[in-house]
Amino acid sequence: MAAIAAFTCSTCGRLHEGSPSFSFPSPWHYLQLSDSERSNATLNSDTCTITHTDGTDYFVRVLLEIPIHGVDQPFLWGVWTSLSKASFDRYLATWDDPNETDSYFGWFCNRLPYYSDTLGLKTNVHPRKGGVRPYLTLERNGHVLAEHLADGISVQLAQKIAERVIHDG
Repeated sequence: MAAIAAFTCSTCGRLHEGSPSFSFPSPWHYLQLSDSERSNATLNSDTCTITHTDGTDYFVRVLLEIPIHGVDQPFLWGVWTSLSKASFDRYLATWDDPNETDSYFGWFCNRLPYYSDTLGLKTNVHPRKGGVRPYLTLERNGHVLAEHLADGISVQLAQKIAERVIHDG
């Protein structure tokens, strides 16, 4: 297999190098908070909690790795998923030595460009050893993102999605 070394963007004509990789600095829910509500939230590069009058929401940052046909490196999305308190606590308790057989159910917490609404897709978080961010799987439910994750995408589609992200956000 080869790597996507570079592609010439059909929108701007510039050369973009490397396999596509995009990330979100926070869950969508955090972005919806007012400045005063953010005083009841904590956010770092790996976790987020949001405390409301009726409870606390827990989020973790993970990798969604969509295979690209014929290419070594996947299309990477750094995204957020929600977890239950019990799963979040277990996730943090095993942070330094995660059990790779663990799997934590959650809900997808970002809106990805190109795809129809991805908020609320059913997810499973799979921790990895060696300080590598966990990877995410999706329930195969007919959503295009879940199908792409399961079946992979062509180089041409990877370029099309990357161009949309780069130029439309």
